[in-house]
Amino acid sequence: MSDARLHELETPPDARDKGGHEVLRVFVVDGGLSVSLRRSFDEAGVWGVLLADLARHAARIYALEAGVSEDEALESIKAMFDAEWSRPTDFGVTSAMN
Repeated sequence: MSDARLHELETPPDARDKGGHEVLRVFVVDGGLSVSLRRSFDEAGVWGVLLADLARHAARIYALEAGVSEDEALESIKAMFDAEWSRPTDFGVTSAMN
């Protein structure tokens, strides 16, 4: 019998009220990422907007909870993104979910 616990986030209030389509789900499992996603957009480049917006949201959370400025957090995120882009540490596994 497994003692695994799944720690899921709540659905955002506007999605709960208005509906929507989940496009990305990411879990940290054994120190690595487990990802499922839908293609979701007609143009692949729209994912660039999603990733940039996601980085800004993450920076805002760090500013609120970790005592650093949003700009500092965003710069740290971008620096690590650039490093990972240049030299991936793990290509991981991606599952298409419908």
